[in-house]
This record gives sequence, structure tokens and C-alpha cells, in this order.
Amino acid sequence: MGRTCLWGSTNHIPLPVHLSFTVCLLSIKAPLNHAAGQIALVLVSLIICSSSLHSAETLLLPDTVVTASRTGEDSVESMSSIGVVTAEQFYEQGFRTVPEALANTPGVMVQKTTHGHGSPFIRGFTGRQNLLLVDGVRINNSTYRSGPVQYWNTVDGFSMDRLELVRSQGSVQYGSDALGGTMNILTADTEYLDADSGWFQQGNAQYRFDSNSSSHLGRLETRFGEGGIWGASLGLTGKDFGDIRDSGVGRMKNTGYPEQNLDLKVETLLNPSARLTFAHHYLNQDDVWRWHSTIYNDTPWNGSSTGSYAARIYDQERSLTYLKIAGELNDSPVQNYSATLSFQRSQDSAFQDRNPTDVRTQVIDVDTLGLDIQLESNLLGGNLVYGLDYYRDSIDSAGTRSGRDPRSRRPVADDSTYHLLGAFTQLRQPLSEKLETTLGARITRAEAELGRVWDPDSETDISASEDWSNVVLNARALYRLDDNWNLYGGASQGFRAPNAHDLSGNITSRSGQEQLGTLDLEPEKSWTFELGSRFTSGEVSFGAAGFYTLVDDLIISVPTAPGGDTVEATNAQEAEIIGLELEAAVRLLDHLTLSGHLTWQEGDTTSPSFLGGPSEEAPVSRLSPLVASLALRYDSPDQRWWVEGRITAAGKQDRLSTRDAGDTQRIPPGGTPGYFVTSIRGGLQVSDNLELTAALENITDIDYRIHGSGVNQPGINAIIGGKLSW
Repeated sequence: MGRTCLWGSTNHIPLPVHLSFTVCLLSIKAPLNHAAGQIALVLVSLIICSSSLHSAETLLLPDTVVTASRTGEDSVESMSSIGVVTAEQFYEQGFRTVPEALANTPGVMVQKTTHGHGSPFIRGFTGRQNLLLVDGVRINNSTYRSGPVQYWNTVDGFSMDRLELVRSQGSVQYGSDALGGTMNILTADTEYLDADSGWFQQGNAQYRFDSNSSSHLGRLETRFGEGGIWGASLGLTGKDFGDIRDSGVGRMKNTGYPEQNLDLKVETLLNPSARLTFAHHYLNQDDVWRWHSTIYNDTPWNGSSTGSYAARIYDQERSLTYLKIAGELNDSPVQNYSATLSFQRSQDSAFQDRNPTDVRTQVIDVDTLGLDIQLESNLLGGNLVYGLDYYRDSIDSAGTRSGRDPRSRRPVADDSTYHLLGAFTQLRQPLSEKLETTLGARITRAEAELGRVWDPDSETDISASEDWSNVVLNARALYRLDDNWNLYGGASQGFRAPNAHDLSGNITSRSGQEQLGTLDLEPEKSWTFELGSRFTSGEVSFGAAGFYTLVDDLIISVPTAPGGDTVEATNAQEAEIIGLELEAAVRLLDHLTLSGHLTWQEGDTTSPSFLGGPSEEAPVSRLSPLVASLALRYDSPDQRWWVEGRITAAGKQDRLSTRDAGDTQRIPPGGTPGYFVTSIRGGLQVSDNLELTAALENITDIDYRIHGSGVNQPGINAIIGGKLSW
């Protein structure tokens, strides 16, 4: 192994370092056959060759995060692998949706079945195997189908203050579903506590135009109130997305869709130590076409299959309303408390026109009532967080199909309820100046009461009920090597109770398979073992994490007969995933920063080839290929303008499960090709009140697809935007 100098000058580093600092590229004997590997080498070099720097500032994470521990903690002191995207980053990077905001987060692959969907794969898990929260309120409900889903795109990213992602964590803190991880979208507050006394009012208007699809996005928001006493905020976002195009298949007709969002928040001080918050969020999406299934997908891409349906359309409507009280108690065993009462309503509609004699509709209406109580106490010099939560889904479901009994076409059981009750505790305990530990536990009770389930054997409705109880544990530790460098890791259990869709689902999935639920299911259970490290300084920050996840009773869909197009839910025997994530940022000059990230994953599962058939070993479905990205950013000395270039590369993913290989509308024969994408963007602070941004994405106009997606990514795309504040 040799060394090739990439950057070696140290004169500009204003740090009291006693060793010379050289960023080096380690040249290895085995040649790399794709760009992702070459970027990976540069990124590893940043980490390996910069370990002599010492200071106190991080380039990668904000000061405080809350999701991993359910209470505020220093981000560099977290015992979990975390990622954060702030509202400023969301705006500057031109992210279109919440899922797309995770595109530069290690360990995550953002799959898109269609342009209006977006389902992050977090360490190999997606959809209902990851948990989504908004301000700590559980968004997942019991009707989520398997595989990639659209629901993470039903939260308006323009309303958030930041999002926090905790990888492979959340079952102890938040309950069922958090096998791959937990994402908490923390919405912007009214800032009334920071305002001067007396009346205040402020606001902003945003606009963005995308040339590739002739899309328009606009937002208007205002904040007002009485400083230090109360505040309110109101935001309206409108989105009109057009049809995207690329150089391979051309214009992808009907990939555009409209979306409307509203968010309202009112906050007030009940007394100096108690705060009351009322919030409401609403989203509506219409005419979201699943393009890959339709006749408008008429150009094969790298040998993929074309579509045959005349139409396959989704409509989505969702609202969340909550009331939260939080505060501190003096001279009490409980130092901090919070209680949140929430109500959600969602409608998920689907329409399929397969041919003149086969037209189908499906509608799911869900009302969810939630209660979350959290307490915090000091115990034996440590911090104890504990509480309980309860969520109740009320489900109505209907469906039609030409020439069929409507009862047989419900997407899930009608007139049903689903209950989740949990109690949790987690103790963070310092054992010495260098070593801290966290121990946590949760007990969960899940109950499904299915009112009307179609029984094809008796051709009538039946009712059914199922219940499960579970205890999950986690044990984690943090060891400080010095003031800037620490190690963290531990072992965590995950748990996902079968939901209403697992038990009674009846939908079309992938490239036209009929997917059915079954009542005979056990919960999914996992163990994740993780070891990571963080280094932070005024000039360098880096993080590295390796993990191994073992899943028992993984719920998958397998053919009811060899080679059949009807699949049914069943518990696989076992799955295992191993992975490595790296990220780094280096300040090369006073105003020039180089950053990057890398993701590598591999996994296998053992499952029956068909119901009752022999078991076979195959790759875990839709695992991310090797992905690496590098960005170089310059911020002007007066902080009035900035410019950033980014290159992102992915290797070919040809490790396919049997169902992946059969999903030929989305995954070409032989696997998804790798890609190399370049983009540039920048911003200008014209005045104290006006900010402009511009970007040129996919500069070389390559045609590429994120693995498992049903649409290609947009080709070359010019973006202009502006934000006016007052």
C-alpha cells in the first residue's frame, strides 16, 4: 500500500497542532472499477489522514439533538448513529420532498416508485419497517403496506425546523416499526420566546422553479404574537410539479402532480415553567400516477419491461392535530414532563384501469387517536426518561373491481381497529469522566380487531382478532478518547407487530402481483450491533459506523404456488444485514470546505420459495449499492454568497432477490446500472431581506435510476429560487 498526496499544505490551519497535517489518498493495489469506489478512497483518506487535529467545533452536526434519547443531548455525545437536515440545508440544497432531503445521508437510499412517492431505505429497511414521527407524534399507522410506500412524502419539508434520523434505533424509545431507524421531523416554532417584549410580526415568501419539469413551488408564512408570552405561525405551501424527463426515456408523461399544504402552530407560556402548544398540519395530493405500470412507460430502459395499465393513480390526504403541554417542576422527583394528545386523519385512494373490463378502486380511511406522556428524573447521578404511549387506529376500507363482489376488493379489513400500547424507560448513567452508558426497555401490547375480512373460501365476510406482547431492550455506551474523539456503540432490539395490512391486505404490488395478507403471522424481531466513532474539530469532522443486524420472522410476501403472480404474507426464517457508513468534512481554507459520505451494505435472507416450498437463500430485497458522494463548498468572507459542487456515484446493484429479478418494470435484467452525477448550486444574499439561489443538477444529462425505483431521475435541471423575508 502506497500514498499519493492529494493536498499537503498546512500553513492556513489556525490550530495548535504539533504534527503536520496532510490529506492523502491511499492507493491500493486492487484497481477500482467504478467511480463510487474512487470517491470512497478519497473519503476514507480524509478520515485516516486527519486524526491529529484537535479543537471544539463540528462541521457535520448541530449542537443539540433530541430523538435518540427523547431529551436534549449534545450531538457529538450521542450514543447512536444520527443524521440531521436543517431547514437551511433543505432550502439551500433545493430538496423537493422530505425523502429527498435524506439523499446525502449515509446509510440511506431514497427509492421512488414514482415521482410523487419517496421511501427511504434505512440500513436495508423501508416503509413500515421504519418509523416516522412529527414533533414526536407517531405517523405510521396500521394500514401501511409492505415495501416502499408514499407516506414519508406526506409531510411538508418547508414547514420543518430540522429532521433527525436515528439509524437502527427507536423500538425502545417509540415502539413498533423502528427496525431500520426512526426519523423525527421537528417543525418550526413561533420564536415568541426569542422576540422582544410587546407585539412582533415577521414572515417570508419563497418561490422555486425547476426547468426540467416546469415545476413551481411557493410558500408563504408568517409569525406573530407578544414576545415572551405567546406566539403563532401560519404557513401555506403550494406545489405544481410537471412531468419529468431524462435523456434515456424522454418525457415521463403523468409523473407530475399538484400538492397543497397548511401548517398552524400556537404556543404560549402558562407560567414561567410550563408551555402549551397547539399545532395542525394538512396535506393533499391528487393524481399521483404510478408511471412504471402504465402505457406511458413505453420505452424500455436497459431492457426493463414497459407498462400496460391505462391508468394507476393515487390520491393522498392527511392531517395531524395535537395539543402538548411541557414544563419543569421544582423540588420534585420529576424534573421535566410532557404530555401530547394527538388526532390524525388520512385517506389513501387508488384507481387502476387495467383494461376496459378490469377497472379497480380502493379507499382506506384511518382516524388515529394518540397519547404520549414523558417524564424525566435524576437518578443516581444519571438521567432517567420514562413514560407511556397509546395509539388507536379506526379503519374504514372499500374497494371495487369490474365483475367482482366489492367486498372482495377491500385493500384491508373494513370496520377495524388497531391498538398500540407501550411503556418505556431509559437511563443514561455516567460511570466515569470518560465512560457513559445507556440502558433502556419497553413493553408493548398490540391488538388488531378486524371487523370485516373477505374469506374467499366461504365467499363471505368474517371477523378476526389477533394480539401480541413484546419486550425490547437496548444497551449502549460512549467512551471519550479525548475532548474531540469518542467511540460509541451497543446492542439494540427491534420489534414490529403485524399490522392490519399484514393480516388482511389485498392490493397490487411491484409489477402487477396480487399481494394478500394472512392471519397467521408472528412479529418481526431484530438485534442490531453497532460500533461507531466521531471526531470533531474546528477544521475537521468525521464519523464512521459499522453495524450488523439479524432479523427473525421477517414478514415477506412469497408466491402461493411456484411461478405464480399471487403472493401472500408469511414469516421468513431469518435475514441478516451488515454495513459501513462514513462521513467527513475538512476545511481546506478559511472559506473552502470539502465533505463527503459513503454507504456500503450487504445482506441475505432465508425464506420459502413458495408457500410450503423449500427454503432458499437470496439477497435482501433492494439493498443499496455502494454509494459515495463528495462536495466542495466555498463561502465568501462576508457570508453574502456561496457556491457548491457535488459529485455522487453509485455502483451497479446486481445482487437481486427472486422478487427483485421479477420486478422487471423497475429493475432491469441483470440489475440496476451504476451512475456518476455532477451538480453545482449557489446562493446570494442580495440584502438583509432577499436571498436568491440557483442550481444546475445532473449537468451531463445522464439517464439513471436509483435502485428499485419506478422512474428515472430527472435529466439536466436548472433551478432558480428566492426567499423574501420581513
